[in-house]
Amino acid sequence: MLRILPVALVMAVAASILASCTKGGSEANTTNLTIADGSGDIDSLNPHLFTELPLGFISEMTQAYLVKYDAENKPYPELVTVVPTQANGGISADGKTITWHLRRGVRWSDGAPFNGDDVVFSTQVVLNPANNEVGRDGWNLITKIDEPDKYTVVYHLKHPYASFLPTFFGSAGANPSVLPKHLLAQYPNINHVAYNSKPVGIGAFRIVDWRRGDAVDLEANPYYFRGLPKLKHITYKFIPSRDTLVTSMQTGDVDLWPQAGPPYIPRLQAIARLKTDVIITPLYVHLDFNVTRPLVSDLRVRQAIRYAIDRQAIVDKILHGFGLVQESTISPVVPIAPADIPLTPYDPKKAMTLLDQAGWKVGSDGIRQRNGQRLSLSFPYFTGSAAADDMVELIRAELKAVGIEIRTRQYAPATFFAPYQDNGIMYGGKWDMTTFTWQTDPVGEISNIWECNQIPPNGQNVTRFCNAELDRLLEEFKMTYDTETHRKLLDQEMRIIVANVPTIVLYVEKAGNAYDSRLTGWNPGAWTPFDDMLNVSL
Repeated sequence: MLRILPVALVMAVAASILASCTKGGSEANTTNLTIADGSGDIDSLNPHLFTELPLGFISEMTQAYLVKYDAENKPYPELVTVVPTQANGGISADGKTITWHLRRGVRWSDGAPFNGDDVVFSTQVVLNPANNEVGRDGWNLITKIDEPDKYTVVYHLKHPYASFLPTFFGSAGANPSVLPKHLLAQYPNINHVAYNSKPVGIGAFRIVDWRRGDAVDLEANPYYFRGLPKLKHITYKFIPSRDTLVTSMQTGDVDLWPQAGPPYIPRLQAIARLKTDVIITPLYVHLDFNVTRPLVSDLRVRQAIRYAIDRQAIVDKILHGFGLVQESTISPVVPIAPADIPLTPYDPKKAMTLLDQAGWKVGSDGIRQRNGQRLSLSFPYFTGSAAADDMVELIRAELKAVGIEIRTRQYAPATFFAPYQDNGIMYGGKWDMTTFTWQTDPVGEISNIWECNQIPPNGQNVTRFCNAELDRLLEEFKMTYDTETHRKLLDQEMRIIVANVPTIVLYVEKAGNAYDSRLTGWNPGAWTPFDDMLNVSL
C-alpha cells in the first residue's frame, strides 16, 4: 500500500547524500529552526493513522524508514544497508521475495536497540485489521515474513510489487513508518494509544512535545546513527491562516515554509530576507465524485461539470499562473508521466447539452431538475485556505451558470481527513463532490486510490469508482519492475480514468520553497523535503 498523501489545498536534504550516509554534522548544535506550512492542527503524530501534509514532513525528520529519498527523488538506504534490486539479489528472480538487510548499531530515539523484530512487528501492525490503517494496498500481497537473524527480514509476496520501495516503510508519500515493538507490542491495536501523541522514531530529530493547535517541538536526537544534526531544535508550527504565515515569514518568526501555495509565491518573493524557489510538485488538486451517489452516477453529469469549469482561469486568477492544467493525475515530475492525453476544453455550451441529454432541465430558479429532484450537489471541503475558498466560489458560479447548485460545508482538516473508522468526512463518502489534493508516488503506481478493493474502509478509493479493465492494468503494473512496461500501462490506466471522469484534475501544483536566506544545507526533494536534515543550519 502506498499511502498517497491528502493535503491541505495550497497548496532537507543534506548537501551530499553520500556524506550524510557516512558522517554526521561537523558543527556543534547552535541553532533553532521554525517551520510552518499553512496547515491547521493534525489529529495524530503516527503516520500509520493520519496522512495530512505536516505529519508527513514531521515524520521525515523523526520517524523510522527503511528507505529515504534524496534531492533528485532517488531512493537511498536508511535503516537498510542496501536498496534491494534484482540486480543485487535483494529481489528474487521471480520478483516475489524481497530481502531487507538491516543496519547494526541503530537505536530508537529513546535509546532502545533497533532490529528485525521491529520490522516484523510493524508489518504485522499494518496487516492487523484491528488497526485503523488508511490502506493496505501492497501490504496485502505479503504471504509470509521470515527473520533468519535479527538483521535480516524477508518478505514473501503473492506476486511482484512495483511500488515496494515507497510502500514498505519508505518515506515518499508519508507512508507508515517502522514502529518500536518494545513500546507497542502490549496493545491489541494502536488506534488510540498515548504513543500516537509522542511517537518514538529513528531520525535526526525526536519529538519533545505536541502543543495541540499550536506546534510540535523537536530536538536533536542524540541516538541518531548518522550523528548529531547541526540544528539543535526545530519547531513545526500550525498557522492555518496563510496571510498570517506570510507576515510571520516577513518578521522572521517563521524561517521556512515548504511548498507554499501558488497564491502566496509572489508575496514571498517580494520579501527581501527570503529565498523562494519555485518547483513543480507531485501534488494535483482535483474534484472527486462519489460515483455511487445518484446525482453524479451518470457519466454525462460528470462530463458536463468538467466542461463547465474553466481550469485555466483558476490557475491564472487564483494561482498567479503557478499551476499546470492537464487531464492526467500524474505530475510531470514522475518520470513515466503520460504526456499526450488531450485536454478537455472549457465549453459551457457543451456542458448544457450533456445535461439536457441526461434529462436535467432548467427550473424556474435556474437550477436543473429531473423527476422533481434538483441537481444540487453536496460539496464538503476543508478549512484554512483562502485560495480554496476562492476556487470553490469560482466553481460555484460556473456550475450555477449551467444549472448545477453546490451546497458547501467546511470541516477542520483533522475531521475531513480522519479515517473511515473515526467518521472522517472524505473517507465516509456521504458527499457528491469534494476537493482536496493527492500526492502520487515516484513510481507512478496508483492502485491504492483506484482499485475496486480499495474502496473505504479498505483503502483510499474515495470516488468508489470500480472498473474491471482498470483493475487488470493496475494489477499488471504491480507485477513488474520494468520501467517501460510501467510507462505503457500507466498511459492506458490514465485514459480509462479520464474517459470515465471519477475525478477532474484542476491543476498540478507548483509551489514555493520559501526560507531565510541564511539557511544552508537544505536541498529538498519533491516528495521528501525533510528526509535528511543532518547538515542544515541557520
